[in-house]
Amino acid sequence: LIIFYYFFCEYMDKEEQSAQVIDGRVDAKNNRFPLCLVWTPIPFISWLLPFIGHLGIALSTGVIHDFSTSGYVSEDHMAFGKPCRYYKCDLIMVLGKHQQWDRCVRMASNEYRSRQHNIFWDNCHSHVALALNLMPYGRNANWNMLKLCVLMFFKGRYVSVLAFFQHWLPPLIIYGLAIGGILFAVLH
Repeated sequence: LIIFYYFFCEYMDKEEQSAQVIDGRVDAKNNRFPLCLVWTPIPFISWLLPFIGHLGIALSTGVIHDFSTSGYVSEDHMAFGKPCRYYKCDLIMVLGKHQQWDRCVRMASNEYRSRQHNIFWDNCHSHVALALNLMPYGRNANWNMLKLCVLMFFKGRYVSVLAFFQHWLPPLIIYGLAIGGILFAVLH
């Protein structure tokens, strides 16, 4: 399991774990993730499909915006708990720097305050994709749910070792019991 942890995320050094929001650095203890996409598992759904979770996007100050239910974009209170993983976006990829980033996150949030939440096609990932498309982040204006899901799954960093286990322990238990049950039934 520990080898698996290192495969899916880079090791976070102690300096980064305790960093302050000064200079746009992540401060996981105080729930500040400036210029980051943040992800947390959704109980039951993420336990069965570990690549599916709840996604938000943070302003340059670290305040997280996430579309969690119809007509509501929360600020600084992420649905399903504190972030488990994050992806630090590169400000060089945004033409207007901090101001453009914050303006586009707010525009996407304002747009989603009038939308109906649908888990299959207009959800938290769509909200983040709209913000990135408005920038356009990385000169790419075609961000979508699938690209964001793949990005967070393969490039997202865990906020701590505990967060890694929060993500992977339930699916491993469920799949372990299922495989064990099948093997037991087949062999007996």
